[in-house]
Amino acid sequence: MIESELILLGLLKESPKHGYEIKKRIKEILSVFTGADLKSIYYPLRIMEKKGLILKRSGRQGKRPTRNVYELTSKGENRFQVLLSKSFLDFKRPQFSLDLSLLFLNYIKPAIVCRRLKARIFVLNSLSRDLTQTIKIMEKKETPYPVSILRHNLELVEAEVSFLRNLIKTL
Repeated sequence: MIESELILLGLLKESPKHGYEIKKRIKEILSVFTGADLKSIYYPLRIMEKKGLILKRSGRQGKRPTRNVYELTSKGENRFQVLLSKSFLDFKRPQFSLDLSLLFLNYIKPAIVCRRLKARIFVLNSLSRDLTQTIKIMEKKETPYPVSILRHNLELVEAEVSFLRNLIKTL
């Protein structure tokens, strides 16, 4: 709940938003740049409202149906600052989909493993090129998305490629 709370409070810190707008921001921005994906936002919003972290107001704009707009309270602002500070020291072990496959390497012929790892390197190199290009584009534009997230992802991809090349040498 803490990660989803941080995401939702952070989005509401930008400005008050209705549910669809929150979902859209998560899907279009946060999931792309941070890998965050909230399946449901309404349950956490309801809990945060009960805690007094956010305020829900119903409103109608023009002929549109009534919708709920959520905004941060001062208590929510304080909670956001606490969660944001804590998140810098949160050391969850990163999990890569490859880890599970590596656990069972001894059940696959080394030649097959090498081919599959080389295919993975090919995809990762393509991802690396895309990230590099996106970073160059975003550095030229003034955008709200931190380029540092993309650089971090690029370094992780490059580290995995290096690891895979060394692993292939040992097979």
